[in-house]
Amino acid sequence: MSRGQVVQALSGLMLGMFVSILASTVVSNALPRIIADLNGSQSVYTWIVTAELLAMTATVPLWGKLADLYSKKLLVQLSLLLFVAGSLIAGFTPNVEVLVVSRVVQGIGAGGMTALATIVLAAIIPPREMGRYAGMFGAVFGVATIAGPLIGGLMVDTSWLGWRWCFFIGVPFSIAAIALLQKTLHLPSVRRKGVKIDWLGAFLITAGVSTLLIWSTLAGQHFDWASWETAAFVAGGVVLLALAVWVESRAPEPIIPLGIFRNRTVTLTIIASVLVGVAMFGGTVFLSQYFQVALGKSPTVAGLMSLPMIFGLLVSSVVAGALITKFGKWKIYLVAGAVIMTVGMFLLSTIGATTSVLVLSLHMAVLGVGVGMLMQNLVLAAQNDVPAAELGAATSTLTFFRSMGGAIGVSALGAVLASRVSSLTAEKFGETATASGGGGHAVPDLTQLPPEVKTIVADIYGTATAELFLVGAPIAFLAIIAVLFIKEKPLSDLSGDERRAREEAALSAH
Repeated sequence: MSRGQVVQALSGLMLGMFVSILASTVVSNALPRIIADLNGSQSVYTWIVTAELLAMTATVPLWGKLADLYSKKLLVQLSLLLFVAGSLIAGFTPNVEVLVVSRVVQGIGAGGMTALATIVLAAIIPPREMGRYAGMFGAVFGVATIAGPLIGGLMVDTSWLGWRWCFFIGVPFSIAAIALLQKTLHLPSVRRKGVKIDWLGAFLITAGVSTLLIWSTLAGQHFDWASWETAAFVAGGVVLLALAVWVESRAPEPIIPLGIFRNRTVTLTIIASVLVGVAMFGGTVFLSQYFQVALGKSPTVAGLMSLPMIFGLLVSSVVAGALITKFGKWKIYLVAGAVIMTVGMFLLSTIGATTSVLVLSLHMAVLGVGVGMLMQNLVLAAQNDVPAAELGAATSTLTFFRSMGGAIGVSALGAVLASRVSSLTAEKFGETATASGGGGHAVPDLTQLPPEVKTIVADIYGTATAELFLVGAPIAFLAIIAVLFIKEKPLSDLSGDERRAREEAALSAH
């Protein structure tokens, strides 16, 4: 492929990846209106978000394995078609049940796109040149994650659009991405005879992870963290994953080759990716609520207030990628990113209901810069250190653990936040908390509260959110330790396909 074809193909990949990731977060500010229009309950409120995230996270390893065995181009287009189908069903949904099912279809397509985009990138770009492009992909991932609430808020607040356009908006872009990839993406077809997909392993991994993610979503809201339901979910998830490990260790073509965990770089980048997932998803989800409840902003304004984080992530991701391509050194950016991310979490632990927008913006920009330097460069470090035949599995495993870290992190930090809000509410209002509108599990509507109660509720949410970041900061600090132990290796000058050809030639020679 010529440089021009590479740029065109990457444009199609980035477009597809942007709308896939956007689907995870675009509904967050639109959910109250969606639930009201479709007469849904509070439990369905949670499932509209988590159904997509569950399907996306659980299917990533399977997509990665398929990429090692079959046509990457065809798989990318298939994942985009699934995403389009899910989006159309969601946009035309007559009730919440159909909406939840459509979110699962969207999630399967989005899981394929997030895994395959990075895999295709590794197939056509040598690691030595990949920094520049990886930076762009990291920026796209981060911007889509953080911009979702802004776009969703704008859709809801625009009278002639409405919440259904939160789903329709991705359809034309996905179709454009399919057409662009058909024309510009040229990859050699992989033809391996006698290869079978380990469907039992895929089922056990998906079932085990889904069980744990469902538990982390429901615990603290529908039942206590210390309860028989928790014991049942955790025990079931652990047993399923233990069976998955046993099956994978015996399968000739495992979904997740257990041997990749013997690679120190891969293991450490996976650990760091989980921690980045917690900071990335946890930070954005709870800041959106803080803007609306503690600061009293509208959904659209709350979305606009996330722009400093988007800008910090975008700039640092692109600049770090360009510098890696120019000088060939990458570990310094991982370490610096982990340190800056931790500092950003500590700075956000000082916010409150009276924090100025300028100070808040600076703190958010610091967190964005740290995440931007880390996220995609962790993938680059792992891809540079595995055989070409395992590029798909290694990349998808990394993406899988980042998504899982984000999902479990959001649930766990959400439980911490809910617990702190409850205790502060009881402390401030006593037995009259629920009657005054300041307590309970529901997020209060500030417009319905008297001025003196509104001030106290805003202070409660400001304090609780700050303490949430104080809990998250040590988690981010662990990422510093993980990346410090990664050994820097020179970046290869061969693309994934070139490396695979050399490795196969070497094997046939023996």
